[in-house]
Amino acid sequence: MAVPVIMPRQGQSVESCIVGEWHVAKGDHVNEGDKLFTYETDKATFDETAPATGEIIAVFFEEGDDVPCLLNVLVIGEEGEDWQQFIPEGATVDGKGAATSEVAPTETKAEEKTETASATTTVAKAETAPVADGLDHPVSPRARSFANKHNVDLRMTGSTGPNGRIIERDVEAALNAGHIATTAAGSDYAAGITGSGIAGAIRVEDLAKLPELQNLEGAAYIDSVAGALDEPEFVDTKLTNIRKVIARTMRDSLNNLAQLTFNTPVDMTNLLALRKKLKDLKAAGMDEALGLPLLQKVPTINDFFLYAVSRVVKDFPDFNAHFHEEEGYIRHFNRVHLGIAVATDRGLMVPVIKNADLKSLSQISQEARELAEACQSGSISPDKLQGATITVTNMGVTGVETFTPVINPPETCIVGVNSATQKVRKDKDGNLELYPALYISLTTDHRAIDGSPAGNFNKALKQILENIDLYLMN
Repeated sequence: MAVPVIMPRQGQSVESCIVGEWHVAKGDHVNEGDKLFTYETDKATFDETAPATGEIIAVFFEEGDDVPCLLNVLVIGEEGEDWQQFIPEGATVDGKGAATSEVAPTETKAEEKTETASATTTVAKAETAPVADGLDHPVSPRARSFANKHNVDLRMTGSTGPNGRIIERDVEAALNAGHIATTAAGSDYAAGITGSGIAGAIRVEDLAKLPELQNLEGAAYIDSVAGALDEPEFVDTKLTNIRKVIARTMRDSLNNLAQLTFNTPVDMTNLLALRKKLKDLKAAGMDEALGLPLLQKVPTINDFFLYAVSRVVKDFPDFNAHFHEEEGYIRHFNRVHLGIAVATDRGLMVPVIKNADLKSLSQISQEARELAEACQSGSISPDKLQGATITVTNMGVTGVETFTPVINPPETCIVGVNSATQKVRKDKDGNLELYPALYISLTTDHRAIDGSPAGNFNKALKQILENIDLYLMN
C-alpha cells in the first residue's frame, strides 16, 4: 500500500519548510526509520525518516523548494503502484509532467536494478560506458554523495543510468579504476613520499614535506603544480535558511540598536569551591544516599549563571523586556523566559527555558542540557526557540576573556559569560595573590537602558555569583 510522506509541522508557528538535502532518490529501497530528506525552518534543521518499508515511487519536490507544512513530499510503496492520487499542489518534480520529471517510473526502476547489480557486472558495464564530458551529465544524489565521500573525479566516470545519468555504480567503477581527484600533484616524487590522499594518492600538500623542495626552486615548483591543478580555486557553499536568518537578525540588530557593552569581573573562588564540593559528594556516592537533585547531575558554571541571571533580572524590569520604538512602548514581562545561545553545526540557536525565575538550579541545569542536546541533534521544536525575554551566551570554552555579545531584538540586553582566568590582587596583608576571575559581558540597548542601571545590574549579578553558596541557602 502506497504511503505518502508529508512535510511535518515543527511547531505551531511554522507554515512551511525548505527541503535541504535528499538522502534518497526515486527508485531507492528504504527501511522504516531510514533518513529520507533534511528540511529547514527559519530556526532549525531536521531529518525526516521513513514511516514504512518500501520503494520510493514518487518524489514531488527538489532541494531548495519551500514546501507548505502537511503537503505530500514523496510516496513510499511498491513497484508499479499508483501514486497519482498523492500529487500535491505546487509539485516541482513528479506530477508536473514528463518535461520536469527526472525519469519515468519504468526508467527509475531500471536504474535501481542496475545500481543493485553484482559488483562484477556493474564494473564491466561502466568500463564500456561513455565518459562524462565535464559535468554535463546529470548526477544522481546517491552518486554525488558517494563521489564526495571517496573523492572520486566525476569527470572520469561513466554515465550508464537512464538518459545518460551518472549513477552510484558508475562512481564505484571510477573509484576501482583509480579515478580519484588527488592525483594532480604528479608522480615525479611519488617514490619519495607517502600520499595522504585516497588510496595513497599524492596531493599537492604532500610535496611540501619533501626535503629536496625546501628552497625557492621547490617553492616555485609547488606553485606551478598548484597552478596546473584542474580544480576550482574556490567553492561557493549555499547558505542554509538558518544562516540567512542569523545574518539578517545580527545585521539588523547592529544597525538598529544603540548597543553598549559593560564588562565586570567576578571572583569565582566560592562558586568553583562549591562545584568541587558537589562533585566530590557525588563521587562519594552521596547523590544516592542524600537523594538531592543537585547531586544527580552537578550543574555547570553556565548553569549557575543562568540561575543567577533569572533571579537578578527580576529586580531590573527594563532588562527583562522587549523594546518597540516604532510602536512607542516597552513591554515588561512578569516571568523570566531565559534564552540560551547554543552553537551547532547548523548555526547558532537560542532555545528558551520558560518561567526560569520559578525553577530551581537543578531544574534549570537539566532543562538547559536537554535543550542543548535537542539543538545539537536537530530535534528541537521551533516552539522552544522563541519567546525569550533575556538571553545568556557563553564563550567560556573558547578561552575568550571578554567580548561584545549582540542583542537578539526586540530584547533589551544580552549577558555574555567568558572563560575563567587567573588574576592578581592584594590580600588583606597587602601581599599579591592569584584568584580565579571571570568577566560578565553585558550588552544593553542604550535606547531602553542607561549606563547606570547596566552597571548596577552587573554589580548585583556579581554579588550573587560571588556568594552563590549563601544565596542557595535562602
